[in-house]
Amino acid sequence: MTILTVEELAAALPERAAIAGLDLGTKTIGLAVSDLSRRFATPRPVLKRVKFTRDADDLLAFAAKESIAAFIIGLPMNMDGSAGPRVQATRAFVRNMEPKTALPFTYWDERLSTVAAERALLEMDVSRQKRAERIDSAAAAFILQGALDRLSALG
Repeated sequence: MTILTVEELAAALPERAAIAGLDLGTKTIGLAVSDLSRRFATPRPVLKRVKFTRDADDLLAFAAKESIAAFIIGLPMNMDGSAGPRVQATRAFVRNMEPKTALPFTYWDERLSTVAAERALLEMDVSRQKRAERIDSAAAAFILQGALDRLSALG
């Protein structure tokens, strides 16, 4: 596994391949997948977190099923740009994935992604209970869409 910048990822990706967006939470991993042309992010059901080994196996099974070429993982920076404990946990998760997969990971600044996802779900008039179920995957889709837009701009 390699950690790539978005610019390096743009150069390394095959022409038509899906990538996954991840919103790593303490209880769930929000998932989203791009289409093969990498224009649109679509939320997928969350993975319930158990322990790292099981989480990694579930994530890699998901990647195999969806033919994923790379992961975009949200990096939950503080609003002032500093790195807090959640950033450290995310980086540790990626480091621990390194021996398990050759798929590249790219970090994406996810500040306000959950807020944006919550607003989008509110605008769609999704009930409070369903919002709670869908927020992590909606945030993953928001993270992935930001990266897809950047990849598209890079050509």
